[in-house]
Amino acid sequence: MTTPTTDKLSPPGALRLALEWRAPTEAAASLILWPWLRRGARGDGHSVLVLPGLAAGDGSTLLLRRYLRAQGWRPHAWRQGLNLGPRHGVLEACLERLQRLHADAGRPISLVGWSLGGVYSREMAKRMPQAVRQVITLGSPAAGRGHASNARRLYEFVSGARAYAPELMARLHEPVPVPCTSIYSRSDGIVDWRASLQPEGPSAQNIRVPASHTGMGLNPVVLRLIAERLSRPEQDWQPHEGAPVCKAS
Repeated sequence: MTTPTTDKLSPPGALRLALEWRAPTEAAASLILWPWLRRGARGDGHSVLVLPGLAAGDGSTLLLRRYLRAQGWRPHAWRQGLNLGPRHGVLEACLERLQRLHADAGRPISLVGWSLGGVYSREMAKRMPQAVRQVITLGSPAAGRGHASNARRLYEFVSGARAYAPELMARLHEPVPVPCTSIYSRSDGIVDWRASLQPEGPSAQNIRVPASHTGMGLNPVVLRLIAERLSRPEQDWQPHEGAPVCKAS
């Protein structure tokens, strides 16, 4: 299917927003299904930098990082406290951390970004593709502006003058030069799911999941999907089999 132009995107309605209460149950489900999760794909020991969403910190990605470590990867937190938008120096600090992790590992690392963290991840890959193995985003906008999100006012408040930094907005639609998977949910109550669709190609795919926005990084289905994507050999990335085709215009 093809999405409408970005000027037709709008925040999810009240019903989808109300369904965001699912997040705690998604986390609980992952804990209950931990034995099933452990039977998921195994890692090869490469480093994975995990970036949180708006107004969230490393605590929000703790379950995800613990799962990745248990499966055999080396997950890393972003270490910038709460994600309060693209304030001056934030993206630069992300790039410095990426550079250090890449140097320490001696090989490209993967980036997993939740919501706004995914926007950073895509931009980091564009600026330092030689250091990035692949990008996985969770409910992250790849098109449009803040008008497609119910978190618009919060984003503008915490980000201030840098909310729509021209240099970042101008590059938002550009394709990521490394393999990139955009995981999205049609029942996302925060971001218009259509804004998360990237143009699909040999190294870019959109995958739909049954999850809330605030619980996406805690959802057991999403956790196993992330593990499957990360387990792809570095030089042999392939689209996830069985994922519904959903193309961005």
